[in-house]
Amino acid sequence: MITAIREIRKAKRLTLQQVAERCDPPTTAQTIGRLETGVRTVSVDWLNRIAKALGVEASDLVRLPEQGDLPVAALLGSDGVEAPRHETRLPAPRPAPGMVAVQVETGIGDYRAGDEIWCERIAPDGYAGALNRDVLVPRPAGRFLFGRLIGREGDRLQLLPHGAGGRQQIVSDPVWIGVARRLVRAL
Repeated sequence: MITAIREIRKAKRLTLQQVAERCDPPTTAQTIGRLETGVRTVSVDWLNRIAKALGVEASDLVRLPEQGDLPVAALLGSDGVEAPRHETRLPAPRPAPGMVAVQVETGIGDYRAGDEIWCERIAPDGYAGALNRDVLVPRPAGRFLFGRLIGREGDRLQLLPHGAGGRQQIVSDPVWIGVARRLVRAL
């Protein structure tokens, strides 16, 4: 099995030690190094632990012949553009199970017409972690609200819609909300 552990770790600018500490339970940098170089066999359990530590899906760590990934040709920073020191590849984005999307028809706020906003559906017990994030909130009769979650009081959510002059909206007890996790934009 060929893995992309090293490429993803480097793309996220993490050291072996940082990944090892993020594993549950923590492990050693040497173990992570052996797993990513293929010196040690990577089991499904290890793939899941490392994926969680890197903040990706376990399937992102496995290279399949038909799976597309992108070679990194250059790094853009405040000092300009430079070639990467080592070969780096980025996995092509794939939606996680249960995600929903918002397709932007007219530019508003930070979003442009044609943008796709991928949202992770979360249950009420995770709403606190969505504060100050853009969220999609279902409403009765197939309607939705989309805006910045600016507050929560009990079962009431306070949203600030995008765009100038938007008034705060209060939503009581939504069954789920979608937290914006990825922006897909064609140039």
